[in-house]
Amino acid sequence: MWYKDLTWMTILYAYLLWIVIYFLLKVILSNKKVLGMFFFIVITYVALYYSYETGLIRNHDIYISLLITLPSAIIMINLAELRSAVSALFNKKNRKSALVMGNERTKLEILEATLALAKTQTGALITIEKHNTLDQFSQKAIMMNSDVSRELLINIFTPNTPLHDGAVIVRGDKIICAGAYFTLSANENFEKTTGSRHRAGLGISENSDSMTIIVSEETGSISIAIEGIMLKINDRVKLQEYLNMFMK
Repeated sequence: MWYKDLTWMTILYAYLLWIVIYFLLKVILSNKKVLGMFFFIVITYVALYYSYETGLIRNHDIYISLLITLPSAIIMINLAELRSAVSALFNKKNRKSALVMGNERTKLEILEATLALAKTQTGALITIEKHNTLDQFSQKAIMMNSDVSRELLINIFTPNTPLHDGAVIVRGDKIICAGAYFTLSANENFEKTTGSRHRAGLGISENSDSMTIIVSEETGSISIAIEGIMLKINDRVKLQEYLNMFMK
């Protein structure tokens, strides 16, 4: 019987191959741009094979070189998207066992601080953690573990201070760190004039289930980044509604 020829090494290789294929499929299907890149590579291989078989490409060495270089070039060009897809995949697994969200006082403190910062056109980036832990970013920032308060938030984002350009990460009722830096979004739908603060806020929303409040220091406008979407919120009631919905 066929199974008599099986060895432990064959089974091990088959298992490893299955893991690799499963992981690749998870990455490919987790991001529309990565899925599009995968189909483009498949089409490129088909076109090259057809060109070689029909004689359009007659040199075998050139054919092999194109098979290697063209897909590699496509992957290198889209490396940022691949990195985001892999990061998002691992973040989905990296979920806290217990959900800790801020109480009503914390919501109010964040709301009042945001409005005060917007009024003085002070740039700010406030990220509120949900299921996905953001420890990978907080560990490289300035640890605080302080109660959330409007005064502290306003002081952190005071211009020309060491923590002004980074992000604050809020977990429950605590500011766990300040001066955190996120991977910028590679979203091409942004205007060219969009600053790094907004791109950072959108970037972290693409790779976690957090919500980030962004205050522009150029205009004082307030935006919210959540689930890879940027929303402009310049109304106190709407901002409060989003905080209540997210932090319930």
